[in-house]
Amino acid sequence: MSKSAGLNAIEIKYLRLSVGLTPAQVAELSKASEEDVLAWEAGEKPVSGLAEKKLLEIDEIIEMQVLNTCDGIEELFKKEPKRRLSFVVYPTQAIYTQYNPEFLSSLPLTELYNTAAWRIKKECKLVLEVEVTLVPLDVEGYKAFREKEGLKESRESRAKWAATQI
Repeated sequence: MSKSAGLNAIEIKYLRLSVGLTPAQVAELSKASEEDVLAWEAGEKPVSGLAEKKLLEIDEIIEMQVLNTCDGIEELFKKEPKRRLSFVVYPTQAIYTQYNPEFLSSLPLTELYNTAAWRIKKECKLVLEVEVTLVPLDVEGYKAFREKEGLKESRESRAKWAATQI
């Protein structure tokens, strides 16, 4: 990646939209004000180098997640030709922080994780012909499921719960 991507107003706005962030969230990530973000998107101010860098990095992380996950799904289906999957997504930042902390350093906001899940869903359908359902984590329902099944909290337990929701 070059030192300065030189994004213009339209590019910064659509990059923000493509990763699923609000102007306020971009402002927080790039240590700017929401007014600055709106001014960048309106072409009234040059885009901050930090904002460009952060948004491009986030987009790249999401794309790598899509590629890696889809590669793993493709491998799985060579052994087990199932055509339906479910992925847990997180309806709030608090739930995301509590149940999926391993992604916080690379995708700090639940919207970013959920954007990655949406892109994986789309790629699975288009390329692998696999139906993916995004299931918002219902904490109380998930806890009841774990108790009934005798499971501890884990990513695998969340996946098993999500499979029961489709």
